[in-house]
Amino acid sequence: MLSVLVPLIMQVGIAPTASPVSAVPPELRDRPVREQVVRKDPAVSTALDTCLATAKSDPEKARALAEEWVSRTTGAQRAAGRHCLGVAAGNGGDWSAAAAAFLAARDDASEPRFRARMSALAGSAFLAEDEADQALSALDAGQADAAGDAALIGAIALDRASALVALGREGEAASALSEARTAIPDDAQAWLLSATLSRRTGDLAAAQSQIQQAATLDPRDPAIGLEAGVIAALGGR
Repeated sequence: MLSVLVPLIMQVGIAPTASPVSAVPPELRDRPVREQVVRKDPAVSTALDTCLATAKSDPEKARALAEEWVSRTTGAQRAAGRHCLGVAAGNGGDWSAAAAAFLAARDDASEPRFRARMSALAGSAFLAEDEADQALSALDAGQADAAGDAALIGAIALDRASALVALGREGEAASALSEARTAIPDDAQAWLLSATLSRRTGDLAAAQSQIQQAATLDPRDPAIGLEAGVIAALGGR
């Protein structure tokens, strides 16, 4: 991901027989966390900028700074400190602590979009820990706060799809991906992931339409080309 979370490897199935259609699509299970989720609030202070920058190069130092910050502040200032604490913990590989910090930051804050971003980051951290049920709970909580922000709505919907697939709730995952496509229609990955899930569930007509749209939006993405080849092979083209 961005500075906040270690990237999860995107895998794209090449062989049509690589796994049964009931298997969890790895593109959804191991989808990279989306960068736009963590756009900074306009009111973020220089202190937070400094803490987040430190979290990139020295997560342990940033974690200590953030813990001290949290101990001496309240409200929105404490929420900012907990945001940095979550970033530092995530960069250090402590996903459980990262999720807890992001949830605490959300609970300290009142600004809806900041709360939505913290819910989204908590969901991402839980997914990194293979805690799909807790991820879904955090992401569901962020939906109302994300109202009016299409990028946040779409990003949360994509992570909800990942969690739902991991929980075996593929029909609901398809609905979440539909919501993502509506919110962020120019996002090629939303269409790619939709095509992947449609293929894995046997809806090749939808998969073909979705992968064509993904290719239109990002014709140079090799993952889209690979998925298009799988769909074509399954369709006998």
